[in-house]
Amino acid sequence: MVLVYSSVMAQTPSSPAGGRDRRSTRAVLTASVEAQADAEVLVEIAERARAEVSAAYQVMRERQVDAATARTSIEAIKDVTDRRLRLDELPAHGIFTVADVLRADQERLVAVPGIGPGTAPKVVAAAEQVRGALYDTLPFRIAYDPGDSAATRLLQALAVWGAVRHASETYAEQARQLAAELADQRPVAAPAGANPVRRLFLRGHRRRAAQAAAAQIRALLQNAESSGLLRAARDVRSVTVPPPDAVWLDFERQSAAYYGLLGQVVRLGGEVAAEGFLPADIVERINELQLNTSRLSPDLRLRGYQTFGARFVLVQRRVVLGDEMGLGKTVQSIATMAHLAATDATHFVVVCPASVLINWTREIAQHSTLPVVALHGANRAQTARDWQADGGVAVTTFGSIAALGSSPIRPALLVVDEAHYVKNPNAMRSRAVAQLAEQSDRVLFLTGTPMENRIDEFQSLVSQLRPEIAANLRDAHGALGVEAFRRVAAPVYLRRNQEDVLSELPELVQVEEWEEFGPEDGAAYRAAVEVGNFMAMRRAAFSVSRSRDSAKLTRLLEIADEANANDRKVVVFSYFRAVLDQIVAALSERAYGPISGSTPTTERQRIVDRFSAAAQPGVLVCQIEAAGVGLNIQAASVVILCEPQLKPSIEAQAVARAHRMGQVRSVQVHRLLIDDSVDQRLLEILDSKAQLFDAYVRHSAIAEASPGAVDVSEIQLARIIVAQEQRRFTTPPSRDAVEGSGAIRV
Repeated sequence: MVLVYSSVMAQTPSSPAGGRDRRSTRAVLTASVEAQADAEVLVEIAERARAEVSAAYQVMRERQVDAATARTSIEAIKDVTDRRLRLDELPAHGIFTVADVLRADQERLVAVPGIGPGTAPKVVAAAEQVRGALYDTLPFRIAYDPGDSAATRLLQALAVWGAVRHASETYAEQARQLAAELADQRPVAAPAGANPVRRLFLRGHRRRAAQAAAAQIRALLQNAESSGLLRAARDVRSVTVPPPDAVWLDFERQSAAYYGLLGQVVRLGGEVAAEGFLPADIVERINELQLNTSRLSPDLRLRGYQTFGARFVLVQRRVVLGDEMGLGKTVQSIATMAHLAATDATHFVVVCPASVLINWTREIAQHSTLPVVALHGANRAQTARDWQADGGVAVTTFGSIAALGSSPIRPALLVVDEAHYVKNPNAMRSRAVAQLAEQSDRVLFLTGTPMENRIDEFQSLVSQLRPEIAANLRDAHGALGVEAFRRVAAPVYLRRNQEDVLSELPELVQVEEWEEFGPEDGAAYRAAVEVGNFMAMRRAAFSVSRSRDSAKLTRLLEIADEANANDRKVVVFSYFRAVLDQIVAALSERAYGPISGSTPTTERQRIVDRFSAAAQPGVLVCQIEAAGVGLNIQAASVVILCEPQLKPSIEAQAVARAHRMGQVRSVQVHRLLIDDSVDQRLLEILDSKAQLFDAYVRHSAIAEASPGAVDVSEIQLARIIVAQEQRRFTTPPSRDAVEGSGAIRV
């Protein structure tokens, strides 16, 4: 077919009555039949693929809703109907759930005391209403189960839709128009390709019309070939349904892409949450903007909330994107830059911690056509000059911003990752970022933790973007309440949470593993308490000469053994490098890492890549502040935290490295704790801080409270806990320790 099209395109007509012209016209007409068939097939295959996704989804959706109604008590019926209905006798007749009501026939319901012929239809209608509400609100998730035929069918349908989607979105309308025009023009053009005898009997106007139609068909085929439509049609013809094993393996590797494809076909809900509960007037302005994705990779499937996030940045210009870990803030940033690049912007800057610099460059290269350079290392000055001349995305670290120099370039967008690093306006890196922000058309601060210990840290971030809003925040806070604060912050702050927009996220199971000190680690703990060494107290549970003498290490190995036996990979986090080394030694060849603060940035990603790609389950060992930020560790579905951290956000970030978009297995989090020790004291104090974080920033709003009420520094924590522990032991605590003086070693 390719040769037919090419030969037809290469021919030019000779004299109107020449044999060469007649043969050329016949070839064009033959090619038009094939082209019309290909165009129709492209549309048909794409529509059939989309319909199969919808049908397969409906089967799974109905099954999940049926299961939910079977778990829903008949008490739910009272919530949607007259609560005076007498339903108390239903359980005695074997009707316990909404599903039981829907399965029961009218005669069986009428036989229940208190439910007569008039009441039974009301009960059934109420049950159907409950089921309808479940259908509309129940989160949809594809559980990882290769034996589930319905789920396999849906994944296969999504794989096929993914293979034809680009051709459908790009060429479907053109294909429909081509097929219709060829069908219309071919009968008119047919006489131009007829034999000479027949052509003698054609009137002049019919001959001219036939020749014009043939020329029109030739032009249509030429345009269809040059635009890529005919090649896309041939590619679509070759798409096949992948086998079950292959599609499940692909789903495990990139489940987010499958959910993205599904969201293009069916309505998964979550629109209000995707908009971050912003006021209607701001949402209206954002929704008026059409995101240009021409500079993004065709393989990138943005979720609806991600598209909204990028448009929020474009419209509001200088903002904080505070989405919870795992929602794809990096991708939203790339989509924003790609839109600007498609509208002639040339220069962009990303500032990030050194630990994620390589990740940023890789993500930009993978998901867009934007050129990207890393301004870091010995050649950063020359690289900066090249970037100024050629454009693209310059990715640099907080410590290397100076490489940009006093450039005349005005970046179209400055992205600051982990923006809470610049919460202190007096810090050198904060001043450097502020100067760069002044030179940029748009500024995007990314942070999943806009407030850690102080509420006014959030205000500090906003003040670097919109000082006038920061001033209003201070006025609204504590005086006008949550709603007032939300309205004031709306123009500059967008935050969405995983449970609001990622209904497919698997279950997160958190387990506190309480243990007791043995003789050796208990003695180490007591010695640390006596001298007021807070950090030694925190790591005392691992202060043993043999692994089996540490209750925490013993439990860690048990959890890892069980997880690996169940084909689950494990990630272990600890604050202490000495603890990591001890864990690596105990795990032997199963261990990957450790990733610590001294691990080079590029090596960190390589370790994670090896861990993720390994066929056999292993254990990734990480220092929590080195690997808890910036790395995606969704290959692991079991997380072990060796000790409580001093900031709730640090643990949340670490867990989110595994429990994030793309994870298909339920995630287990095991916190190793020692009863009646520094672990317990920390949890008691930090629990209030975690609750405060939720109240203040979880839904883009700050509650009524004083900023000073949560100002608990690490030094203060150490002093409080050491004093408590020294009181608890028989040895009287020193006066310095009790009063919280400098006797505490942190």
